[in-house]
Amino acid sequence: MKVYLLTGSNLGDRKSYLDNAKQSLCNSVGELLNESSVYESEPWGFASKNAFLNQVLLYETVLTPNEILQIIGVIETENGRARTENGYSSRNLDIDILFYDNLILNSVNLTIPHPMLHKRRFTLLPLSEISPNLTHPVFKLNISDLLEKCEDSGIVSEFTEF
Repeated sequence: MKVYLLTGSNLGDRKSYLDNAKQSLCNSVGELLNESSVYESEPWGFASKNAFLNQVLLYETVLTPNEILQIIGVIETENGRARTENGYSSRNLDIDILFYDNLILNSVNLTIPHPMLHKRRFTLLPLSEISPNLTHPVFKLNISDLLEKCEDSGIVSEFTEF
């Protein structure tokens, strides 16, 4: 099965958190098949002075979505993620499941495809870099089309280390 994950960080050494997440996911989820460039964007859904770094990772896995979700929770916690009940907030590390093959899942703990991915330029841009023709199983549109229709006007640019 193929699983697309989005990693994000806007606190501390953001790039190191993304690199740590990628390595931990390689050790626990499966084989890394592809990865996008790292992108920098302003926070989405809340105010913060800290910009986010995001990257989309594609893995081949034998794990179920719920097993991956449990692993993600452990990796986020190991990297200092403290979940709050207040909605969106700054974080050391966030990992979202975007797609799991063509699965459509709506459970109490997990919704696949990610329910907000079509509204987020910071998700669609890196996803379109590695899989522009991937079809969203609910909307029946490919990622390039979703990006073109996305109303998010947030600035998202490729991150270059200095």
